[in-house]
Amino acid sequence: MALGKLMQLVAYGVRTLLVRGDFDACQELALASSDHLGVYILNSINPFRLEGQKTIVFELLQQLDWEPPDWIVVPAGNLGNTAAFGKALAEARDWGVITRLPRIAAVQAEGAAPFARSYREGFARRHRVEPQTVASAIRIGNPASYERAVRAIRETDGVVTTVPDADLLEAKAVIDAAGVGCEPASAASVAGTRRLIQEGIISAGARVVAVLTGHLLKDPESVTEYSANRPIEIEARLAEVERVLKNDQ
Repeated sequence: MALGKLMQLVAYGVRTLLVRGDFDACQELALASSDHLGVYILNSINPFRLEGQKTIVFELLQQLDWEPPDWIVVPAGNLGNTAAFGKALAEARDWGVITRLPRIAAVQAEGAAPFARSYREGFARRHRVEPQTVASAIRIGNPASYERAVRAIRETDGVVTTVPDADLLEAKAVIDAAGVGCEPASAASVAGTRRLIQEGIISAGARVVAVLTGHLLKDPESVTEYSANRPIEIEARLAEVERVLKNDQ
């Protein structure tokens, strides 16, 4: 089994354990450790973490002078951000800070899309999948914040969509070229926005905020594995250079 994400367990000091398994296996182990060993969980199961994630929404609203956008598009894996964003928007409305709710669009990778499957069925049942995607941060088959994310999508009249890895990586290349730099999972928001525009779900002229959730250095290997301008391998001969240059004309 492939090595999964690093999981930090805090008990009598900090230890970092490299778990042989995927994100879902690490999460199940963390829950079991909490129950039996008294380990304190800090991931998106923790309600205090969700309270922190809410501040992303408050900050973007402040930067927009409290005029909410039409859409907030966010990568969706464990669904902590989706859930937190919905909670933040509802609170901002209840406080009178905003008068309308933006629609949330949660974007999953096609190979790791249990939430999207449930959405297409009207959230009639919860799905679990074996996730397969280059976007490690959303390579999750059994999201922990499922119920709260369902509420966020329903309350904001939101949508859930998917993007193939090829589109995700293409969007990442565009973001990187702009000098921002993000991990593959973050680019799901931009790739998802493109898809929703193409499908006519996001209308022309709509005000959209696509949230990037992770820096390029979170997954630097993706830069070497994919490039929008991939190198062409040639023999060390002048004729080879001439051939390539003629083909590009």
